[in-house]
Amino acid sequence: MHKTSLVIARRELGAYFSSPIVYIVTGLFLVFSGFLFFSTFFLINRAEMRSFFSQLPLMFSFFIPALTMRLFAEETRSGSFETLMTLPVSPFEITLGKFLAAWASSCILLVPTLLYAVTICFFGDLDFGPVVGGYIGAVLLAAAFSAIGIFSSSLTKNQIIAFFVAFAVCAFLSLIRQLSVLLPSGFAGIADFISSERHFSSIARGIIDSRDLIYFFSVTALFFVLTVRCVGRGRSK
Repeated sequence: MHKTSLVIARRELGAYFSSPIVYIVTGLFLVFSGFLFFSTFFLINRAEMRSFFSQLPLMFSFFIPALTMRLFAEETRSGSFETLMTLPVSPFEITLGKFLAAWASSCILLVPTLLYAVTICFFGDLDFGPVVGGYIGAVLLAAAFSAIGIFSSSLTKNQIIAFFVAFAVCAFLSLIRQLSVLLPSGFAGIADFISSERHFSSIARGIIDSRDLIYFFSVTALFFVLTVRCVGRGRSK
């Protein structure tokens, strides 16, 4: 891994934790996820985290863009991005560093939710297979949505626009499976294939299928490459 990318990632993470936004986003994520989890956990009375994981793609669709919206947009707006472009660093290294920071910040959202699993253990015998699968799927989903987020941020200097573009794309991938009932029958298979929710839920059941892994790797790689191209065009201007 490029040392320059690690330096950029550490810088971005330092900027995250020195500003209130990461604490606000993390706090709101825990409030919403905790409410959705505990409001259904005591109703279904089963030692499982299915209700939490079923809501995760849609929650990530909102909270990950909130974390990534500033990564390129803020630097472009302030003019510091032009300074960065004059340094001996490639668009790939810049993108990789910012992606790693975004992915790490997104995964940090998940750490406090491990308390949900601990809580369940006090009320019953938790099946750890689906829980481990759910968190593996969550990490892969976070990578894909982080790549979408940094791509959206690279398109504009306005953080709000970057947020809504990323939110729209992530929400579309999360909801397309449910919306496929409104589409012609010929499109239902396509909608199912591109649905991040479908691939995530498969892994969250404890089933590690290579097709689901390829899906998340492909989405992450696609938007990562698109971001590198956007950054490269910014350097050539």
